Amino acid sequence: MIIKAVIFDIGQTLVEYRNPLNWSKLYRPAFSHVAEVCGYDFSEEEYEHVGKILTKYNTRIYPREYEVSSTQIFTEIISGTRIPIEDLGRVKDCFYSYFRQGAIVYPEAEETLKELLAKDILLGTLSDVPYGMDNAYALEDIAFVRNYIRYPFTSNDVGCRKPCVRCLAFCAEKMGVDISEIVFVGDEEKDIICANNAGAYSVLINRSDERKEFGQAVEIKSLIELIELFEKI
Repeated sequence: MIIKAVIFDIGQTLVEYRNPLNWSKLYRPAFSHVAEVCGYDFSEEEYEHVGKILTKYNTRIYPREYEVSSTQIFTEIISGTRIPIEDLGRVKDCFYSYFRQGAIVYPEAEETLKELLAKDILLGTLSDVPYGMDNAYALEDIAFVRNYIRYPFTSNDVGCRKPCVRCLAFCAEKMGVDISEIVFVGDEEKDIICANNAGAYSVLINRSDERKEFGQAVEIKSLIELIELFEKI
């Protein structure tokens, strides 16, 4: 088996986030944060409108395989509030920043990436962004190890979301490798389904004690185990 590239999911794979996967219960505190930082005074009707639009685009409730831009989502949000349209960028920044607080690259990530590069392995990312989050935010969270990753992609670049097989097909084309020469590392079932259906080698990273049977080729508890894995496959 020839492996030329390793592609990583970002959230809970390269970067630890402290928030739950489903942000529904945090809509109100997040927009209270927006109100405080930006100086708005939202009515109950406006908070309800915001929650309704965010729920509409919540992929944990309504999964979809196509991506939607942050501009579309936040234009719909602003249209039902007294926020001026020229504040759209500021509102997005406050909202996304609320959820990215405390994000930290896993401690073994840098050593792992460095070791893989030493083996002449191409490195990339493929991550679904929440609520159309712009790459400027999503990729900022891997800034600490960004110089090791030559091909940083998100669902914004691809236009679709995992488990759609077009996601890995896009990455393979950009990286100049065959999908069968890719190891894809992620922490969710959709990551494994995407890899398996596309013909990549699926690696589940499971840092918990919970048993997860998603059809993964291999399961690891730490990214550093990838180095040992390369000696076996």
